[in-house]
Amino acid sequence: MKKLILVIVVLSQATCIAFAQDSQKIDTIVDHAARDFIKGNLWIGFSAGVIKDGKTYQYNYGSIKKDENQKPTGQTLYEIGSITKTFGSLLLAHAVLEKRVKLDDDIRKYLKGNYPNLEYKGKPIQLLHLVNLTSRLPDNLPDKPDAFKNLSPDSMSFAMAKLHNGYTKENLLADLHKAKVDTVPGIIPAHSNVAAQLLGIILENIYQKPYEELLREYVTGPLKMDHTFMTVPADKAGLLATAYNDKGMAMPYIPKDAWAAGGLHSSIDDMIKYIRFQLDEKDPAVKMTHQPVWGDVNTFALGLNWFINKTGDGKLTIHDDGTTLGFTTYFMLYPEMNFGVVLLVNQFSQTANNDLGKIAEKIFNENYYTPAQIASDGFGFSPAINQLLAELEKRGFDKAIEIVGELKKDNPGFSLVENDVNNWAYKLAGKGKKEQALQIFKLNVSLYPESYNTYDSLAEAYENMGDKELAIKNFKRSLELNPKNTNGTEHLKHLEE
Repeated sequence: MKKLILVIVVLSQATCIAFAQDSQKIDTIVDHAARDFIKGNLWIGFSAGVIKDGKTYQYNYGSIKKDENQKPTGQTLYEIGSITKTFGSLLLAHAVLEKRVKLDDDIRKYLKGNYPNLEYKGKPIQLLHLVNLTSRLPDNLPDKPDAFKNLSPDSMSFAMAKLHNGYTKENLLADLHKAKVDTVPGIIPAHSNVAAQLLGIILENIYQKPYEELLREYVTGPLKMDHTFMTVPADKAGLLATAYNDKGMAMPYIPKDAWAAGGLHSSIDDMIKYIRFQLDEKDPAVKMTHQPVWGDVNTFALGLNWFINKTGDGKLTIHDDGTTLGFTTYFMLYPEMNFGVVLLVNQFSQTANNDLGKIAEKIFNENYYTPAQIASDGFGFSPAINQLLAELEKRGFDKAIEIVGELKKDNPGFSLVENDVNNWAYKLAGKGKKEQALQIFKLNVSLYPESYNTYDSLAEAYENMGDKELAIKNFKRSLELNPKNTNGTEHLKHLEE
């Protein structure tokens, strides 16, 4: 009996040591990432939550108000932007499970009035399309007037807030009669706040309850998320962080008409509860929202308002981000690993969501991989790319097209995905390996000669290397394949000046 007790004590001590090591490692990673993100911008509040193997870690840095040393806490309120849409997806999933609706239902079944325009050549917008980004509805209603085109980005934010303040659900439904669906719904993804707002109205019609009440009944109430609100109560207003842009200019808060599309406010305490709930996947509604309904999970797929893909070594990743006029949020889930990250900041910039995504990825990678693995040129990419890389390192990157031909001949199942190859080339370029990146961009063009994007990326590579002639040639080929490629148009204007 004494030996058994000794074993239990030893195992308990080992577990405590493991937890302590995990905690110290995560502390260090988050600390460095947070301080790098803030970089002396004293108006930024940075809150992070990490879940690893069921254990929770919370961090708060910076200040939520400029010129004041007001560090965020677990109850500080942030706008979470499009993360709000994942709450709507949960409500829709519950409606499906309760057999109130079907995902392939025509949305007009749940709208009052006549909307013959909400279809394309007889193909209607379905409920599914509202939550997998393929509805083809406008991004925003009301749309930006032409007068906005001459405004600076800072002025635009205030003009947009003014335009949307006072815009009601009735206004939205009236303007919806004028909306045009430009192609068959369900095929081409495009961001649409209108789709999420319309889902909110539909859910209210189905349940005959206010949207906020549905959120409390199905999500925030059961999870005890006591600091998650559509409208911040007066007694909680002091918890709301100030909204800023990347210059430290105070920005307007998100207009109320954003509600089901991006109007939720929440705290890091509550977001950790939410991420734990999402990671667990025991709730059938959560499981439904995580199922791929568009695309290929090996490269890029869509769930119900979630982005889904696999890491290079096959680990499932579910992620989303949210931005408002002065806040950015990022969610990253690895359900198979029981690992999740949520990041909240009271700043919006054009790159903030990508920057937070890189931080979330860094937190995961540094927890599970060695520095040598992370430094590898093929890290995070498919086995096929790593097989190709091994041959390129032996024979030279200028032999890329020849080597791929040989690999395909030896193994007919060998294949390279366009976006994967493109991202790999950009990663090489980002590491200063411009010549190697150029050869990979050229390889992608040879593999996908009808893709405008492969030529666009190759043109950028030539431009960055100072080869103006070949940059122009490839941008023009890209525009031949896709005249709507605005990136190519803008680069050509600069190159042909």
